[in-house]
Amino acid sequence: MFHAPEQVMISAMSEERHIAVTRTARYYVLGNPGPDVDDVWFVCHGYGQLASDFIREFECIESPRRLIVAPEALSRYYISTAPEFHGPDSKVGATWMTREDRETEIDDYVNYLDDLYAEIMGDIGHRKVSVTVLGFSQGGATANRWLTRGSARADRLLMWGALLSSDSDLNEAAAFFRDTSLVLVYGTRDQYADEGMIPNYEKLLNLHSIPYRVVSFDGGHRMDRDTLKHLAGS
Repeated sequence: MFHAPEQVMISAMSEERHIAVTRTARYYVLGNPGPDVDDVWFVCHGYGQLASDFIREFECIESPRRLIVAPEALSRYYISTAPEFHGPDSKVGATWMTREDRETEIDDYVNYLDDLYAEIMGDIGHRKVSVTVLGFSQGGATANRWLTRGSARADRLLMWGALLSSDSDLNEAAAFFRDTSLVLVYGTRDQYADEGMIPNYEKLLNLHSIPYRVVSFDGGHRMDRDTLKHLAGS
């Protein structure tokens, strides 16, 4: 009796690879870049927002000598939990990253923000400018990673409704924030801030000798125009 030869099943193993591509990023500005500008703000929106909406929060601090730049995250999506197809009235938001392919997405937005910074500074044409970087909510971690991993320079970092990114090296942060002022801004009724979160975080910053200051306002997880005016010296 003859037996048929055994069939050996070989399963192919997939391999993850990456390719760098060119794509177009969108950003919005308040003000005109030029030699009269001496105060520049880069403002990073939160999860599910668009730069066109976010930059309106800063109209209250607009001035002839201030340029406000709102970059938009590279990944847009339809914001909806409804089961039907998305239509022309479906709201769109953007996100800076997700857990999927995390490090590549971080590298991409750091490079993008570095390129934007270089373009804006080139348009201004001189180096005698004060630079503020503000990150709201998810944009806080984005702003934090950009400044510590990228090539841009800032005089201060405003973490609004956000803490330093979870992957921050707090030992290295102590040296970094000697040259860049760190300001934590939060609403006293922020629904995402657990009780004791800010005091406990202050203890952590003090433990690592990280200089900072805290600014609070009566409100939830949102921007606050009176606080913005105060921080802008308006």
